[in-house]
Amino acid sequence: MRTGIDFSSWQALFTTLLGLGVVTLVMVGIRLLVMQTVQRRRERENRQINERLRTLIAAYKTLGGSFTGDLSVDPTHLRTARERGAAEASETGGERRRRIRDAVEAALSDVILLGTAEQGRLAVAAATDLVAGRKVETAELVVSLRNFIREALDLEAVPPLHIPRQGPSRSVGAAGRSGARSPGGEGRGAGGGRGGAGGGGAEGLGGMAMGAGAVGRSRDEPP
Repeated sequence: MRTGIDFSSWQALFTTLLGLGVVTLVMVGIRLLVMQTVQRRRERENRQINERLRTLIAAYKTLGGSFTGDLSVDPTHLRTARERGAAEASETGGERRRRIRDAVEAALSDVILLGTAEQGRLAVAAATDLVAGRKVETAELVVSLRNFIREALDLEAVPPLHIPRQGPSRSVGAAGRSGARSPGGEGRGAGGGRGGAGGGGAEGLGGMAMGAGAVGRSRDEPP
């Protein structure tokens, strides 16, 4: 019975071992290359999944961040509001509705880009209604996003409870900026702040002076 290793001489043995070593190194190199390729592919897929989930979760919060109030999206554009009148164009409620509409449009664009086929169909239908000037409710799209996100995160299904209809989240930055733009509010706020600061400084200086006088009298008095 013949074996693969030749023991007839030291030279033959060395050549055989060298050949086995080269074959082993080639096999290990091929295996490492395959493992590295698979690992890179998995890392790329994980980054894609994480980015997709992050974007869809942000879209879900925008489209379904409210349970109360007006749950539909007002398609009124700023140009249309200006045509209706300058007073309505500068109204705080109109500004808030326009900001909500802009955020919903961006969220719908993300859903069309990274959502499933059903979510893309619902997002396209909502965008079409916005372009046509019709109010849009995002409850059905929000339910689809919620189910997809929970399934992708390996979470159990939502219990069969009655969940209120969800609508777009309400922006809180519009009221603050509109209040800052009002001349009366800005002047009163600035004046009140400066007055409060001046009064506080005067009281502080008066208290320091009284404290210094009390210390001086205590030092002059005999023990």
